[in-house]
Amino acid sequence: MIVVLIIVFVLCLVFRFPIAFSLGLACLMYLLLAGFPLVVLPMKMYSGIDVFVLLSVPGFILAGNLMNHGGLTEKIISFCNHLLGHIRGGLALANIGASMLFAGISGTAVSDTASIGSVMIPAMKKEGYGEGFSCAITAASSTVGPIIPPSVPMIIAATLSGLSVGKLFLAGAIPGFLLGGGLMVVAYLISVRNNYPKHPRSSLKQVAKGFIETFWALLMTFIILFGIIGGVFTPTEASIIAVLYAMLVGVFIYKKLNFWRIQVIVLDSMKTSASLMVLIGFANLFGWILVTERLPQMISAEILGFTNNKYLVLLLINLLLIFVGTFMETIAALLILFPILLKVAVSVGVDPIHFAVIAVLNLIIGLTTPPVGVCLFVASSIGKVSIGKVSKASLPFLAVSLIVLSLVTLIPKLSLFLPRLIMD
Repeated sequence: MIVVLIIVFVLCLVFRFPIAFSLGLACLMYLLLAGFPLVVLPMKMYSGIDVFVLLSVPGFILAGNLMNHGGLTEKIISFCNHLLGHIRGGLALANIGASMLFAGISGTAVSDTASIGSVMIPAMKKEGYGEGFSCAITAASSTVGPIIPPSVPMIIAATLSGLSVGKLFLAGAIPGFLLGGGLMVVAYLISVRNNYPKHPRSSLKQVAKGFIETFWALLMTFIILFGIIGGVFTPTEASIIAVLYAMLVGVFIYKKLNFWRIQVIVLDSMKTSASLMVLIGFANLFGWILVTERLPQMISAEILGFTNNKYLVLLLINLLLIFVGTFMETIAALLILFPILLKVAVSVGVDPIHFAVIAVLNLIIGLTTPPVGVCLFVASSIGKVSIGKVSKASLPFLAVSLIVLSLVTLIPKLSLFLPRLIMD
């Protein structure tokens, strides 16, 4: 029966069904053929979303949309351009810097690619940057978002494992900045080689003005992290505070939001949140079926039967997750694979927080892995560039991402230093 489940799921993906519907149809087919009562379907879906921490996800999605539509994206890009624009390839560096700052608002790679890319890709092409390079750097820099806190995938990982959201947020900080810094180095070297333009150095007054305009976004990230890590409020309460804060900033400071725009933003956020919750519900049912069929135990036995070496096990898991990440959305892949692989990793002595960072990093790298990385397609559609050209230009950035992944895998302290320093 498990073969039928997997075949139906894969066929649905091939025919480009949404991930949630692919999971739902596969589970429905399994339940019918296996003779389970269909009441199992709503019961397991409800139990999957009946988790208190998940209440924070719609809040963070709404807060990110409010800040984005409230004019934040342009101000972040402007500030980064004032700060980095005088360096060769400064607009490319500003692209990465903007993604690192925007990461604290959006928390998802695809939304980062769409938001930053819609502004930066046309601007970079206009200034003479290669069109493939412009799209590739935007897609690559967007992968910083789900690592640097606050991060929606980290919240999902915490929900699946029972780990502290605050600790996972802290665990992703150093790997996220390593990834962003590595991408900047490669972007600079490519820009020097191709003699990409640079802007005149901005005055201290311009930099200060840009910082003040961007300060409100940075303050929101600080409030969220300080509140959660300091035990002032839960992640769910933090998300509500973030929404209220984003609304006040958008209406009274940036003055880009009004009643009618807020209505549209709330409706769009409701659609995104609802689709995500349906996905989580179906993924929980899918996971229950896998456990019923003892697939996790089989996978664990196969991997551990091949080797008990911790680093070889992590290598095999890395290869699997990067492959899955190339064609499956990060959260969907986490929901299906994370609980299974976490047990394998823990059995060979890997810290669960360390493994959560490895898993999220793997899957977001998959979003920019040729030829079917989702962020590559988003960037290529914005830039109206062939996916082949974008994929070729993304290879140096992919190499940097893999180097950072290797460092994070081999050096647990990169993930565990801040959680142990601040929260233990």
